[in-house]
This record gives sequence, structure tokens and C-alpha cells, in this order.
Amino acid sequence: MGINVSRTADLGSNAWLQRFVGRQHIAHDDEAFWNGLLNYNIVLPENSQEQLNLDSRLEALCQSFIGNNLKTGNFGSLVTVFLEKTSELLSLSDQESNMHVWQTFNALFIIRSLVKYINETGSEFQLLQHFEAMPSAELLQAALEQQQAAPAESATIAMEATEQSAAAAVPVIVDGSKFETFIDALVNLIVVIPVKEFTYHLHLEAVNMLITLLSVHLFASQQPTDKSIVFRTVFKCQHANVLMSALLHFVARMVEVPHTMFGSSSAGSFVFGIAESLLSIFTFRKQPDVLKSGQAAGGGELSQRFRTHYPLANQSLLLILILTNHCTAQDNAYRTSLFGCADSKDSPKQGAVSFQIDFSAVYETLCLIVTIDQATLLLYLLLHRNERFYRFVMQQQDLEQLVIPILQTLYNAPDSNSHHIYMSLIVLLILSEDEGFNKNVHTIMLKNITWYTERTISEISLGGILILIVIRTIQYNMLKMRDKYLHTNCLAALANMSGHFRSLHPYVAQRLVSLFETLARKHTRLDAQLKEPADSAVFVNVSTTPEDMLQDLSVLEEVLRMVLEILNSCLTNQLVYCPNLVYTLLYKRSVFEGFRSHHAFQDVIQNIDMVVGFFSSRLQRVQEQRGELGVNEVLEVISKGASQWSSDRLRKFPDLKFKYVEEDAPEEFFIPYVWTLVCKYGCVHFSSESIKSVTTDIAC
Repeated sequence: MGINVSRTADLGSNAWLQRFVGRQHIAHDDEAFWNGLLNYNIVLPENSQEQLNLDSRLEALCQSFIGNNLKTGNFGSLVTVFLEKTSELLSLSDQESNMHVWQTFNALFIIRSLVKYINETGSEFQLLQHFEAMPSAELLQAALEQQQAAPAESATIAMEATEQSAAAAVPVIVDGSKFETFIDALVNLIVVIPVKEFTYHLHLEAVNMLITLLSVHLFASQQPTDKSIVFRTVFKCQHANVLMSALLHFVARMVEVPHTMFGSSSAGSFVFGIAESLLSIFTFRKQPDVLKSGQAAGGGELSQRFRTHYPLANQSLLLILILTNHCTAQDNAYRTSLFGCADSKDSPKQGAVSFQIDFSAVYETLCLIVTIDQATLLLYLLLHRNERFYRFVMQQQDLEQLVIPILQTLYNAPDSNSHHIYMSLIVLLILSEDEGFNKNVHTIMLKNITWYTERTISEISLGGILILIVIRTIQYNMLKMRDKYLHTNCLAALANMSGHFRSLHPYVAQRLVSLFETLARKHTRLDAQLKEPADSAVFVNVSTTPEDMLQDLSVLEEVLRMVLEILNSCLTNQLVYCPNLVYTLLYKRSVFEGFRSHHAFQDVIQNIDMVVGFFSSRLQRVQEQRGELGVNEVLEVISKGASQWSSDRLRKFPDLKFKYVEEDAPEEFFIPYVWTLVCKYGCVHFSSESIKSVTTDIAC
């Protein structure tokens, strides 16, 4: 029932493959040959090393293919066989289609392997040449003589079709029609054929095929995608809505990979009658709730589990990112489709709807996998660009399921790449633009947060832990990354939330004021260095010029100012609900001493001083009556005083409202990032030595 291709098989000696890449033309209707070639069972590469092993075993065959195919046109024959089998699949029952699914998959795997080789070693032009290559008249005649069973009429038609390119050494591409037909067939396969146990790997291979074709970008020496025929063909596809819908459904449903590569049909009979021993090579141990522990695991570990157990969802997610982040300057139908989808449970009242999908399923899946880069990026796209999905998320009663994994990514910053940290922060900033979110996070109480190890906290609000993690990220950035934009996004999220801070945990209040204290010390130290003579020993770092230090001081003052405005916003709007913050300000009032007369801070500090002065005088009066007060007694005095406090006494400042705005030319950030994720987390493994256009800081 077919050849079992192990990971160590000598493919170079396989007679069917040798003939396929040889100098003899093989007609697409030579059923005996194609049945022989396509009846094999292969163990798919699961990592880069296994792909490298397969590539090395295919190297000699691929070289022969490159040398002969432009004359034989055998690749075109294989593509035609694939097109015919795909078309037939649409009209067959499950029982009838088992063999077709197997052979269609095998044909597609060979096509993908060859496309990958051409991309890595040749050019896009050569790739399209091989798609459109026709056999010379001499080779075609020899093939026809071997195919004595072929109808004479078919032979005549085939001869007439090749007379124009007779004896041509390198046939020219006429119109790329076969390549376009191939793309349409891939899309039809993905969107029309339902995902079942025995079609799972065929769908996966079709998605992988599209990713492999689009990977021409990786090897194109910075060629703009609008000049790429592959990209132009894929992006002019008339079925963008149905393809994007199918891909997002694959992600949302997160169907686990079957126990066997072609499983069993719905009727229960095993495919092709292959022996149980052969099937065992495709079996993996199914783990219950494979991703349930994802929140406790690092992003890398979760990425591996997601790729291993849900490869169709993983690859579909990566393909969505490729399709939506390329060609953003032009009319990108895939991008428009993703941003225009709606909840299948609603009846959209306004705006065009590209397709409908169960937003609950999308949301629940993203909650499970949001600690991996590609899921964070999809969440960002949906929140930032799809207004319906944004509103849906804001209405959820279990926001902690989404927010806590994002906070864990930030908490584990040393184990995350800078792009993932950045995108996680932007997601928090986008969420914080909604007032309802800012109120709700302080009503959701969390207990025993074991992953937060810096201090044992038995109970804290979601808003409280969010503030703690953002502050920690700011401090980490100050020490390690020194990224101004990271600071900006962190502070913008805190600023948006500050007018709704409520019931802050004592530790949260301490960390807020300590943030200012830490920054203040750094400001004082830097200011002192600048006032020293240029030849002073204070300038211990010879690579840091006074100009650099002035710039650092300017950035630091902006950050200090923002922290003060956040404190002021909370006191202005929520003082009565934040006694612990008032307590901490009273205890740490000295940290503001050196900034009261500073022109950049004095107006805001006046408000803080007024609050501190009001409560300080009340405490002094009570102490005179009762003597020394304990913590609870001080908080009692603050609570009583807050009921008599009027914020009208404070100087008015504009409300702190920040909105995330994507920078110009976002593709310069997103495209290298997306392809890095494809290389690092995808099921298709490319030759890192040949890649020319991935430039992010994540190793492939």
C-alpha cells in the first residue's frame, strides 16, 4: 500500500523520483506513473534539524530537477495531476475520497519541497518558469509513444500545444496562468473541503504551501512585494473573504492534530487498509487540556505545544499575519477582510461585514495562547483595527483570562524578545483607552497569584497587579532596554487608568511612589554629573558625552512629569477611594523636596503638597489628642478626612487620555517580525543561510 519513507531512507535511489526529475517527459495522464510516485507515506519534519536531514537527502534529486524540468515540463504535469485530484475531491464521498486525499497530499508535499528548494537556491523568475515549463516536441513525442493507451485525440491536442515551444532549451513564461490556477486550487481546497480527521493534514499542507510560496520574500534581496508576481497573484485573489474566514476559523476552533496522519473516515474504516504498524509512526500522545497550563508556562514552551498539537491553527495564524501585514500601502483585501469581520451571534447594524465568526471562540482561543508572539500580534490587529471585536472584548466579564497572560509576558521580560514586550504593552494601552475597562479591572479580585514572586500577595485587584507589572516593566526598561517608546507606552497606559484607580493595595501604592523616588534619584545623580567640570572623574563612562547626558536628562524629566501627573490624576478623581496612596504620600513626602522649585514639576507638585498638607494637619491634631497612631488608625483618619475633602481646591489639569497611533510605515516593523515568527515557530523550516530579509532581533 505504498512506500514508507522513514527519516533515514535513501531517496536518491528511488526509481519513481529519479524518473520524475530525469530527462524524460511524463504526461499528466500517465496514471501508472503517478499512482506509483504518489503512493508513499512520509514522516513529516518536525524541527529544523529534521528538515535539514530531508533537504540533504533530496539535494541531488532537486539538482537534477532544476537541470531537466525546463525541458521536460514534469513539474507542470505534477501540478496538473494535483489540480485534477483537487477538483475530483469536491465531488467524492468520504469513503471514495480517502485515496484521493492521500495522493493529493503527497503531490502537494512534493510540489512544496521543490518550491522551497527553488526559493532557497534560485529566484522568483525561475520558480515561475518551472511552473509554466512545457516539454520539447521531441520529449513529448517520446512520452506519447510510451503511453500507448492514451487516446489519439489527446495526443494530437498535446502536440499542437507544444509546437510553438518545440526544442526550446528554456521555455518562456507566457502568462502565468497555471500558477494562478494553482493558487485558486489551494484556496478552494482550504475553504471548500471540510476539516475532518482524514483531511486534516491535507488542509495543513495547503496552508504550508501558501506560506512557502510567499516565503519568496525571504530570499528576494529586498525586492518590494508589489514587484513580486507571486505576491501580486496571491493578493489579487477574488476569494480573500472566504480564505480569511477559513483561516480564522481554523485558529478559533483549534482542532487537535489526529492520532494518525490520515486517521479514519467518518464511517470508521482506516484509510487505504495500511497496516497498523505503519500508522503508528504518525501517532502522538494526546494530552488532555494540552494548553490549559499555558498561563503557568513560558511563551516558548507554549509555542512548542501549540505547534506540535495544533499545527493547523498555528500555521493558519502565521498565514493570517503574513497576508495582513504585507502590501499595507495598497488595497489589501485580506487586511480589509480581517478588520471587517463580525460576531456570528450578532446582526451588524452598520458597516460592511466581510464574514461572520463566533467571537467567543476567537476570544477564548486567544486567552489560551496570548503568551505566544503570533497570538499577541493577532490580538493587536483585531483590537486596533476591528471595532466590533474591540467592543466585544470590552463586554467580557472574565477579562482577567486575557489580561493576566499578557502581564505574565511582561513579568517574564528577560525571557521574552523586545518585540513581544512592545506588542504586549501596546495591547494594554489599547485596552486602557476604554473607561469601562479601567473601572472593571479594579472590581475583579484575584487570589494567590503564585507567578508573582517578588512579594506574597493574598488578594489584589486585576487593576492592582496590572499597575505593578507596568511599573516593573518601566524599571526593567531603565536598566536593560533603555527604549524611550517603551516608557511612553507604559506611562500612557497608567495615565489612562489613573483617573479610575480604586482600592489600591498598600504595596501598589508604595510601588507607585517608589517609581517616582527611583527616577528622582537618577535625575539628581545625572544633574550633578552635568554640573561637574568636563575633566572631572565623575565622567567615568568616557563613551557618554555631555550631549547624551542632556538628552537622557530631558527624557527623564518627561517621565518624572508623567508620573507626577498620574499621581495627581488619581488624587483629583479618586482620592476618597485610595486611602493607601494618601498614606504612602504622607510617609514618603520627602521624595518631592528637591522638585518643588523645579520649573518642570512645581505646578503638579503643588497639588500633591496640598493633599499631603491637608491630611498631615488632620493627623497632627488627632495625634495631639490620642498620642502615637498605628497604621489602621492613620487610615481611619485619612478615610474620614477624605469624606470632607473637596478636589475643587486643586489646580485643574486636562484629563489624561492617550490613544495608540500606529507610526508611519508600520510594515518596516511588522514584516520582519512576522517572518521571524514564521521561521521560529512555524512548521515549515527554511534554510537560515539563504534568508536575506529577516532583520529582527529574534534568531530564526
